[in-house]
Amino acid sequence: MLSEWKDDAGENSVKLLLLEDDFDLATRLVQDLRRSGFAVDHVTTIAASDEAVAVTPYDCVVLDRTVPDGDSLTLLQSWRRSKVQVPVLVLTARDTVADRVDGFHFGADDYLVKPFAFAELEVRIRALVRRQTVDRDPVLRAGPIEMDVPRHTVTQDGVLLSVTAKEFGVLEMLLRAHGAVLTRTDLFEGCWDERTDPTSNVVDVVIGQLRKRLGDAALIETVRGVGYRIA
Repeated sequence: MLSEWKDDAGENSVKLLLLEDDFDLATRLVQDLRRSGFAVDHVTTIAASDEAVAVTPYDCVVLDRTVPDGDSLTLLQSWRRSKVQVPVLVLTARDTVADRVDGFHFGADDYLVKPFAFAELEVRIRALVRRQTVDRDPVLRAGPIEMDVPRHTVTQDGVLLSVTAKEFGVLEMLLRAHGAVLTRTDLFEGCWDERTDPTSNVVDVVIGQLRKRLGDAALIETVRGVGYRIA
């Protein structure tokens, strides 16, 4: 079961899953990651991690290796055999060369030994996410709108727009859909974490903010009873 954290934090379209059974460490990591702009879901067991990845498209997963229900490398091996390609960083107190080699053999993309500095964890996560998106279109366009994803900028007719990280994430999803309809659930699961009430109107609020920013209410079209798309 996903834990419910209520702290305030920055917003970002990068969505992380954290498996960590140490409550104090998990609390600090979730708070620090959210302050750094990540949307974070937290679980404490291998079973919960597997369930979360099955239903949510994460940009990166951080796995504590030793948790109450086993060694998370067994889960990672299962994911790789099932062609689950989400980037995975393994956290562990095991610091031998053999332990690190095992991590990579089982499918880890990176390996960080405890204790560690949060700044190093953050930069490693960002590197994994950046590596994952290298083959995706870096610049997205629709009419007068141009989004430069690596630079995190949005322009309209060449004029730079000021958008929040959440608005950027929603707009990126819509642009990558190339006119296909995205449901509110699609947008919610792609840009928010589990601390946000799924029955709230946060998606509609951000869509409304985007329309005001763009100055063109017709660019983002509402498909009644379904969701939104770029017109």
